[in-house]
Amino acid sequence: MPLILGIETSCDETGAGLVRDGVLLGDALASSVDEHARFGGVVPEIAARAHLEAVRPIVQRAVDAAGVRFADIDAVAVTAGPGLATAVQVGLAAGKAYALALGVPLYGVHHLAGHAAVDVLEHGPLPARCVALIVSGGHTSILLLGDLARDPIVHLGDTVDDAAGEAFDKVARLLGLPYPGGPVIDRIARDGDPAAIDFPRPMTGPKDPPYGFSFSGLKTAVARWVERHEGPLPVADVAASFQEAVADTLTRKALRACAEHGADTLLMVGGVAANSRVRALAEERCRAAGVTLRVPSIRLCTDNGAMIAAVGDLVVRAGAPAADLSLGAQPSAVLTGALVTGPWR
Repeated sequence: MPLILGIETSCDETGAGLVRDGVLLGDALASSVDEHARFGGVVPEIAARAHLEAVRPIVQRAVDAAGVRFADIDAVAVTAGPGLATAVQVGLAAGKAYALALGVPLYGVHHLAGHAAVDVLEHGPLPARCVALIVSGGHTSILLLGDLARDPIVHLGDTVDDAAGEAFDKVARLLGLPYPGGPVIDRIARDGDPAAIDFPRPMTGPKDPPYGFSFSGLKTAVARWVERHEGPLPVADVAASFQEAVADTLTRKALRACAEHGADTLLMVGGVAANSRVRALAEERCRAAGVTLRVPSIRLCTDNGAMIAAVGDLVVRAGAPAADLSLGAQPSAVLTGALVTGPWR
């Protein structure tokens, strides 16, 4: 079976992984999150420079962890988009260099397909039909999946403004909490009352797009509530109530997609899938609806090289055509399938 090297650099994590026949042999990850913290968000040029410094040692660490040699690698898969333009370009250039040096084919992977594929490494092949809820700092999407390597990916809905993870970061800033906001809000919310404040459930009205999301208004509702509040700010209650609104909105729409598209499996992936309340509410609602919930372990929810290698493993075994060295970084790549194609732009 072919051995696939995967490289991921779409945002602020530099990841590499090696997968063979659906088994993760080894991976490594570096994050530049601490370098972005004082800016309250990811700075693309800082991320790109961090990738440039980290990518070679991270690939070496992954190869060492897998107990293989570079000569054993049969193909290279690399994120070609979407993501931060300069960040994607660093990883893509590295992927081309490894493929050229090793004399092996190159595959440009769509970042969101990587998130969907990573669960295969822990829980085995996906069913013939399932709904995927992808929730992260940059993406909030509902997808209808078939065979990831062979079938088109049906994009059911997206956020029209802030992604869920972005909203967590912005609300954390409103509450005087550090970046990144997701983990700290999750932690603080455990001491709060999720019913203390009735924040809106955005885009859930009868005339709204059934699978669309909008979290900018929810963030603004939190800001207005904080501005109006007199006395000490009940940070834990605000955090818990905001988190509940996000979890309710995400899971409500995901379960609706399952029901309306005849899918008995919900795949939930991305950094926000690590949130304890989102997970708990998804489990509760899936159980009530008779839907199987699949969520990878927390370390595989965030961006990583294993997920890109997982896509590479699937498409190579399916006989998909490789890319050539004219493959270009596509920061706004439209999701139609697992692979990204096209020249430099």
